[in-house]
Amino acid sequence: MQNTITKPTVKNRIHLMDELRGVAVFCMVFYHGFYTLSLFGVKAGTVFFYFFMPAEPYFAGLFMLIAGISSNLSHSNLIRGLKLLGFSLLITLITYVFIPEELIVFGILHFLSVCMILYGLLKPFADRFDFSWYAVAVCGILYLFTRGISCGYLGFAPFFRINLPSALYSTDFLAPLGIYSENFRSADYFAIFPWIFVFAAGTFLGKLATAGKFPKWFYPSRVPFFSWLGRNALIIYIVHQPIIYGICYVISSIIKIVQS
Repeated sequence: MQNTITKPTVKNRIHLMDELRGVAVFCMVFYHGFYTLSLFGVKAGTVFFYFFMPAEPYFAGLFMLIAGISSNLSHSNLIRGLKLLGFSLLITLITYVFIPEELIVFGILHFLSVCMILYGLLKPFADRFDFSWYAVAVCGILYLFTRGISCGYLGFAPFFRINLPSALYSTDFLAPLGIYSENFRSADYFAIFPWIFVFAAGTFLGKLATAGKFPKWFYPSRVPFFSWLGRNALIIYIVHQPIIYGICYVISSIIKIVQS
């Protein structure tokens, strides 16, 4: 007889996932804050922005990985994905109308919404497979294989590469896939390739979560603040940019008054 899988409840919530997501959100907010200060000409913002720039892919990747894990615990990824896509398109519209110089064409929320929709459609097929470290490893290999797509190739440069037709990069219609022209700009940008394989790796790891097979130390809460940030990540992401923009505008105005 097949064992029944019980999804985590509030009592056995995987708080480490919330806390790691919270850390990623915390880093993201400060990173965007430094970026916005830099736009307003604040030198300290520029310095910190470039200092933390190499770390951005890591906390963004952590956010995507946890989103993939959480997709196994969701009642309807398709509905969540469609709602998130609506929010994403609203953000694109708002930036287009009010701050066109900071237009967000395909940011991390656009990316996650597409991943959730795809996983919602494919979940009946994905549920046929059990957890496997081999599957996670394949996701890692595919991530590395597609990492150079924005540079015009697939493969593992400099050892092996497949050059893609240059004609693909004459337009921006394929920007969501990681293929775009030199004129493409998006203030926040995470293409489907290669990042979808980070999300996919999370969906395989999430099978351990639904089976209650994560290590016991994943479950207790240790840092409630980060846990709270993680549980409210979407709301924070939606509201933090206009708040940061307003704060940075005030800071830059004060600096200009002091320096004048």
